[in-house]
Amino acid sequence: MKTLYLDPFAGISGDMFLGLLLDLGVSIATLEEALAALPVSGWRLRAQPERRQGIAGTRLLVETEESHHHRTWQDIDKMLAAAGLPPETAALARRIFRRIGAAEAKIHGIALEEVHFHEVGALDSIVDIVGAAAGLLALGVDQVICAPLPLSQGFVRCAHGNFPLPAPATLEILRGAPVMDGRCEFELVTPTGAAIAAEVARFGALPPMRVLRSGYGVGTRQLADRPNLLRGILGESCADGGDRDQVEVLETHLDDSNPEWLGALMEDLLAAGALDVAYLPLQMKKNRPGVGVRVIAAPKDGATLAERLLRACSAIGVRRQVAERFKLEREAAEVETPLGPAAVKLLRRDGKLLRVSAEYESCRRLAQASGRPLPEVYRLVERAADDFFRDRE
Repeated sequence: MKTLYLDPFAGISGDMFLGLLLDLGVSIATLEEALAALPVSGWRLRAQPERRQGIAGTRLLVETEESHHHRTWQDIDKMLAAAGLPPETAALARRIFRRIGAAEAKIHGIALEEVHFHEVGALDSIVDIVGAAAGLLALGVDQVICAPLPLSQGFVRCAHGNFPLPAPATLEILRGAPVMDGRCEFELVTPTGAAIAAEVARFGALPPMRVLRSGYGVGTRQLADRPNLLRGILGESCADGGDRDQVEVLETHLDDSNPEWLGALMEDLLAAGALDVAYLPLQMKKNRPGVGVRVIAAPKDGATLAERLLRACSAIGVRRQVAERFKLEREAAEVETPLGPAAVKLLRRDGKLLRVSAEYESCRRLAQASGRPLPEVYRLVERAADDFFRDRE
């Protein structure tokens, strides 16, 4: 698995991320070709090698002729949707802008549709975000992992006045993400950089991998205590007996919920993107029987699902923790049986088939159509699949 690991020891911004992509081998022509699809003009990219405290990297300069801008989130979203960008590039850029827009809406207490971008609506920011989406896809990585982001203290001047650091939008964008004290009075993580990291990466430690190359995106400011660089490590994940990733585990305990509500809650959470939902019997205080709710979520969905839990049941608190998940390799397949075709999952480890698992919905349909008991259909499907696929491994 080709992995990009982001090491933001001096933070992350849109131009630092673009510089890093170029330093890792993405051509500036690739970015320019994607950006040419935008219905805007007056921009130019210029890449140059620079050093920060003796370490060489690539600095990308976005030069624009724009002196004034007035763009809403809707303006930018519609522009990206209609721009003729490659579908994956457009979708990723729109998600990044939506993440920023949602944060601005929350901070200012307005609807997303009412958000007017100032700094992020400027042409150079549009170029940063669309270029980041195009460049990352051109790099061809399977996953991006990011170390905790360093946040600053102090103030930054923006269109609304002097904002405290970290900027409110940055904090909102990073809700649920691991951060650390950057011990710096200058802005290390910009809203654009935070949104890129939060949208494209999962946060975690450097995984076992074979290093292919490293690169550095150069930031504008000269920092006294560290080189102002965004480091990226490109590598191939080492085989460790299976795939692995990170999930968020959300938990809450209930002793006053109607069971009918819990049935609807499970369906609602799964429909909203939960990977799994389970109810556990509990004996709670005051001798009350209770229910433990456990939700497994992708890191990007953890905060949303925690909020949904608080609103959709009687929970007054939700615990969140990040857990590493080891997974078998899974492949969907179909097998012919005497009752008709049936869907199965092939489960492998290091490419070797370990077992075949029948899919419930497929077996249920065969059981209803044939009048046979469901356990008998399961055995029939798994036996047919085992004979068919093991002969071909």
